Amino acid sequence: MSSIKKYRKMSSEAADRVAAVNSRPSSPLQTSWFEFLLDGTLLEKHLQKQNPDPPSVQLIVQFLEQASKPSVNEQNQVQPPVDNRRNRTLKLLALKVAAHMKWDLDALEKGLTIPVLNMLLNELLCVSKVPPGVKHVDLDLSTLPPTTAMAVIIYNRWAIRTIVLSSFPEKQTKPGPHQMNMLNIVQQEKEMTDNILTVLKEQSADSISVLERALCLKKDFYVHTMRTLELLASDAAANGETESSTAGLCISADELHCQVHYDLGGIFFQQGSTDQPAYVKARDHFRQTKELLKKLDSPVHVHLDEKRLVGYWNACRALTGDSDPSDSQTTPYNQINSFIRARNYQAVIEAFIKDNVTHSLPTHFRRSVLREFMYKVQQGESGLDEVCEKLCICNAVRDTLEGEVLSVRFHQLLLRPSKHMVEFILEVCTRSFEKEASETSRVNMGNFFRTLCERLEDQALVFLVSSHKLFVELLSEEQKKVLLELMRRKSATVNLSAKQLPSFYDIPASASVNVGQLEQELILSLEPRRIRTKLIELHGLAERPFWKVNSKWEVPSDYINVILGIKDNLTKDLVYILMAKGLHCISIKDFAHARQLFSASLELVTEFSPKLRQVMLNEMLLLDVRAHESQATEGSRERPPSDLVSRVRGYLEMRIHDLPLRQVVGEECVAFMLNWRENDYLTKQVPSSLVMNNPYIKVGQLLASTCKELPVPKESRRTAKELWEVVVQICSVSVQHKRTSDGRGLIRHRESSMGILQRSKFITFIKKLREPLVLTTLISLFVRLHSIVRDDIVNEVTAEHLSIWPQTLANIQAVDVEAVAVTVKELVSYALTLNPNNQSWLITQADIYFVTNQYSAALNFYLQAGAVSSDYFTKAVPPDVYTDQVLKRMIKCCSMMNCHTQVAVLCQFLREVDYMTAFKALQEQNSHDAMDSYYDYIWDVTILEYLTHIHHKRGEAEKRQIAVKAIGQSELNTSNSEEVLQLAAQKRKKRFLQAMAKLYF
Repeated sequence: MSSIKKYRKMSSEAADRVAAVNSRPSSPLQTSWFEFLLDGTLLEKHLQKQNPDPPSVQLIVQFLEQASKPSVNEQNQVQPPVDNRRNRTLKLLALKVAAHMKWDLDALEKGLTIPVLNMLLNELLCVSKVPPGVKHVDLDLSTLPPTTAMAVIIYNRWAIRTIVLSSFPEKQTKPGPHQMNMLNIVQQEKEMTDNILTVLKEQSADSISVLERALCLKKDFYVHTMRTLELLASDAAANGETESSTAGLCISADELHCQVHYDLGGIFFQQGSTDQPAYVKARDHFRQTKELLKKLDSPVHVHLDEKRLVGYWNACRALTGDSDPSDSQTTPYNQINSFIRARNYQAVIEAFIKDNVTHSLPTHFRRSVLREFMYKVQQGESGLDEVCEKLCICNAVRDTLEGEVLSVRFHQLLLRPSKHMVEFILEVCTRSFEKEASETSRVNMGNFFRTLCERLEDQALVFLVSSHKLFVELLSEEQKKVLLELMRRKSATVNLSAKQLPSFYDIPASASVNVGQLEQELILSLEPRRIRTKLIELHGLAERPFWKVNSKWEVPSDYINVILGIKDNLTKDLVYILMAKGLHCISIKDFAHARQLFSASLELVTEFSPKLRQVMLNEMLLLDVRAHESQATEGSRERPPSDLVSRVRGYLEMRIHDLPLRQVVGEECVAFMLNWRENDYLTKQVPSSLVMNNPYIKVGQLLASTCKELPVPKESRRTAKELWEVVVQICSVSVQHKRTSDGRGLIRHRESSMGILQRSKFITFIKKLREPLVLTTLISLFVRLHSIVRDDIVNEVTAEHLSIWPQTLANIQAVDVEAVAVTVKELVSYALTLNPNNQSWLITQADIYFVTNQYSAALNFYLQAGAVSSDYFTKAVPPDVYTDQVLKRMIKCCSMMNCHTQVAVLCQFLREVDYMTAFKALQEQNSHDAMDSYYDYIWDVTILEYLTHIHHKRGEAEKRQIAVKAIGQSELNTSNSEEVLQLAAQKRKKRFLQAMAKLYF
C-alpha cells in the first residue's frame, strides 16, 4: 500500500495556535519544543515525569508541525519544508514520543488529528525502511524485518480504525467570536482530513488483506522503542541491530492477533450495513477476540473497549442468528431476536407480557422491536398489523406500571377499538399485575383503567372494562361515581337515570347499548339500503333526530332549511344523511359510492318534493363534472360525453324561482367549459342575462374570447382590455379618507374589493382551471399588472403574450399591490403543479424568485426551463429560452451566491462574451463553488489565459497547471475551423449545464 505523503504539509499557524492553547502562565514554565533539540537527554526525562507539561501527544503535534513548516525562498515564494538535519531530528523526536506511548493507537487517536497521525505513521514507515512505491498488500510480511513488518501492521490497523471512527456522528463545535479568525485554518484541516479519508477508503480492501495475512504469522512481533529509534539516528544503525529479530519492544503473537481481530471486526461490522455477509465475518473476528482475551492473563499491549466488544458481539449474534455455545443461558435479547428470526411472533408477544413482570428488557429495546415490526408493515409484509397492535398494548401496560406517559400510537389504537382488542388489553393487565404490587403500581393501573373508560366511545366496550375485576379492585367508589357521571354526560345514548346504580360496573347491556351499536353501524355504512334499515331500527327504539349522531355530517347551508323542513322525521334523517355521506365521498374522490347515495336520495325526494329533486339533480351534475375532471387530472384525455356538456349548459341557463343554488356548482360548470374549450358556447351562445348576473360566467366568457383571438394579437386586444379591467377591479380596493376622532387629521380606510368577485373566490375559481392556454393568458395578465404596480423596469417578470395588455393603469393607487404579488405567485405555482415541464411558466417562476432576491430558487427554475427544452441538456438550449436577459439573470444569481467560477463560465454563453464580468468574478478568491473543477467547461481562450495569469500571480501552481491543461486541448486551438470550435463550445455548454443541474435540482 502506498503511503499518503501528499498531505504531510502542516501550517505554522496551527502550531502557534496549539502552543498558545496549551501554554499555561503558572510556574514552572512549560518546556518549549526547541529545548528538546538542544538537549538530547531531555525528552526521556520529560516523559518520565508524572504529569509532563506539555503532555506526550502535544509534543508530537509541536515536533511535527515545526518540522513541516514551509520555507520562503529569495523570490519570496513559499516552498515545501526543507529536508535538513533539524527537521529530521524533530520527526525522530515525534516518533520517540509515540514509542514511549508503546504505539497505543487508542491514546494517539484521542490526542491527535487525522492529518497529524497520518504524518506520524508515514514517518514510522519511512524510518522502518518499508520499501517506497510498493503497495503494502504486495509485501510478504514473513520476510520483512520484525520492526518493518510491525510498522506496516500499525499503519494498516490505523487505516481501518480511522474509517470506522469517521463513520460515527460527531457534534460540530461552533466557533465563538474570538475564534472566527481560525475558521480558515479549521477549514484547511477539514479538507486535509477528507482527502486522507478518501484515500484510506479506496485502499481499505488492501488494508484488510494485509491484516488478515498478519494473523497467519505465529511468531512474536517487535516494534520500535526510543532506543531503537535513537540507534537509527546514529552510526549504530549501520550494523543492522535495529533489523535483528530481538530489537525493539516484544509483543506476543496472541496479543497482536487479539488486537487485529478486534480492529477487523470493527471494519466488517461497519461494512455490514451495505453488505450483509460482512456481519458474519465481524462475528467470527469478535469471537476470536473474546477467546484470545480469555487466554491472555494480563495483556499489556491490548487496548480495546471491552464494553464495546460485548455490544458488538451481541449485535452480530442478533444480526446473524448465531448462538454462542460458551453462553450458559440465553439472554432475553437473544431470545427475542431468535423468535423474530423464526417468525414465532406469538412467542414475542408472550415474552413481552412476561417481561411486564420481570422488567428484564429495557423500554427502549421493546420500543425498537415494535418499530421494526411497523417498518415491516410499511414495506408491505402482510399479517403483522395484529402483532404491532398487541406489542403496542404490551408496551402501554409496561409504561403504565412504570408511571410513563402512554404512547401516541396506543391512543390511536383506542380511536378504532374492537372487542377482541379490549379483551387482549384486559388480559395483559391481568397477567402483568402482581398481587403484591406497590401502591404506586396500583394507582398507575387504576388510572390506566380510567383512561380506557374515558377514551372508548362504544358503551359495550366500556361495560367490558368496567366489569373487570381489576377495575373493581383498584378504583374507589368515589372514582367510579365520577366516571359514571362523565359517561352519562358524554353519551346521550346510554340511559342511566332510570335507577340509581350502586357502582359503575353494574351497568347492564340493555337496549341502550343496542342504540349505540346501531348508531355506530349507521356511521360506518355507505350502502343506501343498509342506512335506511338502520334508521328504521333506530326510530323504533328512540324518537330523536338521528341526523345529529355524527357531528361531521354536514350539508350545504343553502339546502339546510329545505331538508329540515321535511315533516316526516325518518325521511328527514334519511335525506340529510344520504346527502352528507355523498358529499363526503365526493371530497375523498369515492365517486362510485357518492353516485349510489345521491341516486337513492333522488329516488326518495322525487316522490314528494320537486324542489329537492332539482337540488339532487344539480348535485349529481356536480358529481359527474368532478368525476370527469378528476380523470383528466390523472392523465385521461377522453372528452366529456355530449350528454354531460348539455347538462352543464342546461344548468347555466336554468331559471327556477325559489330554488336554492350552490355557487360552487355554477363555478365548476364554467371551469368545466373552459377546460374542455367550449369557447363557442361561452362567447356566442350563452344568454346575455346570465353574463350580467353570474360573475363566473362573465369571467369565463372574457377568458374564452381572449384565448379564441390570441393568434391575432390586434384582434385580441379589445376583449383582453375588458378582461384586464375586470381583473384590475377584483384586485382593487376602495380607499376612503376619514377624519380622526379629534378632527385634526385624515386616515386612509381601505374597504373591501370593488370587483365582481372577491379576490379569494377568484383565486379559488382559477385553481379549478387546467387548460394551458387559459392559464397562460391569466399568468400573462397578472405578470403585466405586477410589473405596472411594482414600477421596476430593471427587474421585470417575463411571460408570453404581454403585448395584448395595456401598458398603463389609470387608478394605480386603488390596486392592492400585495394582493397582486401573492396572486401571481399562487397562479404560477399552481400552473406548474399541472405541468412542471412548461418552459414559459418555469421562466416566469424563476423571474418571480429573481425579483424577490431568492437567487438559489431562481437559478433552479432557470435550469429546469433549459432542461425541459433540451432533453436534459443533451441538445442545445433554444435561444428563445436562454435569451441574453435570462443568461444575465443566471449570472447575477451565481454572483449573489458567491459562485464566481460559475459566473465566468456563464459569461461565455452570451451572444457577446462579457469579459469584464468574467474577469472580475475570477479575481474573487472567496468562491463558494468548485472553482478549478469548472475549468474544463471554459472554451474561451481569452478567459483561460486570464486564469493562468492570475494563478501565476498568486503563486497557485496547481490551479495554474489545471488552467494550462485546459487551454492546451487541441479542440480549442484557434487555428481550428469555426465548426470545430462551435462543437467544442456546445459540448462544454451541455456538460456544464448538466453539472449545474445536478448541483441545484
